[in-house]
Amino acid sequence: MPENVAPRSGAPAGAAGGRGKSAYQDRDKPAQIRFSNISAAKAVADAIRTSLGPKGMDKMIQDGKGDVTITNDGATILKQMQVLHPAARMLVELSKAQDIEAGDGTTSVVIIAGSLLDSCTKLLQKGIHPTIISESFQKALEKGIEILTDMSRPVELSDRETLLNSATTSLNSKVVSQYSSLLSPMSVNAVMKVIDPATATSVDLRDIKIVKKLGGTIDDCELVEGLVLTQKVSNSGITRVEKAKIGLIQFCLSAPKTDMDNQIVVSDYAQMDRVLREERAYILNLVKQIKKTGCNVLLIQKSILRDALSDLALHFLNKMKIMVIKDIEREDIEFICKTIGTKPVAHIDQFTADMLGSAELAEEVNLNGSGKLLKITGCASPGKTVTIVVRGSNKLVIEEAERSIHDALCVIRCLVKKRALIAGGGAPEIELALRLTEYSRTLSGMESYCVRAFADAMEVIPSTLAENAGLNPISTVTELRNRHAQGEKTAGINVRKGGISNILEELVVQPLLVSVSALTLATETVRSILKIDDVVSISRLHIFLGGQKGIYF
Repeated sequence: MPENVAPRSGAPAGAAGGRGKSAYQDRDKPAQIRFSNISAAKAVADAIRTSLGPKGMDKMIQDGKGDVTITNDGATILKQMQVLHPAARMLVELSKAQDIEAGDGTTSVVIIAGSLLDSCTKLLQKGIHPTIISESFQKALEKGIEILTDMSRPVELSDRETLLNSATTSLNSKVVSQYSSLLSPMSVNAVMKVIDPATATSVDLRDIKIVKKLGGTIDDCELVEGLVLTQKVSNSGITRVEKAKIGLIQFCLSAPKTDMDNQIVVSDYAQMDRVLREERAYILNLVKQIKKTGCNVLLIQKSILRDALSDLALHFLNKMKIMVIKDIEREDIEFICKTIGTKPVAHIDQFTADMLGSAELAEEVNLNGSGKLLKITGCASPGKTVTIVVRGSNKLVIEEAERSIHDALCVIRCLVKKRALIAGGGAPEIELALRLTEYSRTLSGMESYCVRAFADAMEVIPSTLAENAGLNPISTVTELRNRHAQGEKTAGINVRKGGISNILEELVVQPLLVSVSALTLATETVRSILKIDDVVSISRLHIFLGGQKGIYF
């Protein structure tokens, strides 16, 4: 309250001053909350900024158990970070959303969001209302999607060379980039084998199983049209079966046990012999019923209650020339059934010939001292599934190779969903900045100013690419801006040659869906953060209903 205004009658002057101070603080609080949220979110973006592009750095992440992960994948880095601030967690969720939607661009989307938040800070400091900024950013987003779509070029799934270039571009920024000539064709082949190129509109990546096996090098990775299991063949002596008839059981081949804990006292040898004979007869009967169906390869689901396969049952199965693979994980059942056409059987009475799958060959393969794998190939009724076997000298390499292959598969999936390509190397972002700046001149007032700030934020991608490649970001972005102003829409940063070139001629391309998804998700997240004016932490909510007692939640 101003000094020359007297306080209200009956109220002390200090109280009036206190109320005025409190009211001022309340008015100022939303701005403080907003800047706090923006600062926290920008810190997350800055943490992974150095990981962008082929020349980006890797992060070594150590969890509470001491396990180490080395990666430059944005989604993986953020997923393992212990982020506490709620606004910062929104950027972690943003990266996850991009990973689900496109599978690639998880680092770019967070960096773009961080740059947009930086622009928001400057606009807020100039006194522009958050709602105006939010609405202007939405308008800039809609125009930006139009510009990106206009820049793109259509692609057909029959154009194998273009698909390979897209997968290679994704792999070039990974730790395993030197193996892109092997992993790119493998990823393209895997996707094309599980879809019908003429009618497909999406790809279910659950039809492509990635099996990790320690030993060898990444050069030993392979694509198998069939099923690969890491479980060893049980010691039955049979390691190869042609014209395989495959059964999958979910019950135990061992002596039955009661549901209750009972004790049986055997007082003499005759009773003991009777127990053993009954157990032997029971198991032999089970094995005979399995053999009767024509089954010669038996898969047994892992049991957590007791041994799924007794030594006696294994002995009988071996005598009847049936290959046995036990400890099949529950989560693998669906993929196995789809691949070989078998059906899981929960009780011996349901085990019939029509429940079996079939394949040309089931064979245990020795990996030159690195263990063994079971391969089932030549499935009679394949369900359009494939398996990628990932090899590596240590766990860190295998896990990073798996993440890299997953990203490459997602890139091909994006091209199946939206068959359009766009240049990489920062070309679309700098073109966006240029075209949105021109668009801002057609607007008026605060809206024009906000769209211009949105356009300037897009330059963070080429600037970061140049910085990570050891180039001067200011001179590189300036030259790139000039080239685009002269009409060179595909001019981008070639980090390998250390300069600017026609990025399409360098075969650096990416799906349109990746760029559109990154821009859309980043803008939506920034708008959400911008509209927050308070953070309420509620451990328990205390509601009073009139004169009634409080209700706690």
